[in-house]
Amino acid sequence: MSRPPSPEDRCATEGHCITCSDEGVPMRVLEAGDDGLALCADAEGRRSEVMTGLVGAVSAGDTLLVHAGTALTCLNGTEGGRV
Repeated sequence: MSRPPSPEDRCATEGHCITCSDEGVPMRVLEAGDDGLALCADAEGRRSEVMTGLVGAVSAGDTLLVHAGTALTCLNGTEGGRV
């Protein structure tokens, strides 16, 4: 670069991951397995398999914050936990 960085050169980080531009999505656990995986659904009903190793044991009905196929935290008992 021949000029100093300007605001236009910086990444916008509001609401998404600065690395991959993906957002954390609340997902409801439909089925929990003993293998660190759970079948989950988002608010629109789209289903996907989610890795749960970072949050520990989950149960059907739990709400997880999911990013890139991995549960980051359990949202049960929080306003964001409603799907």
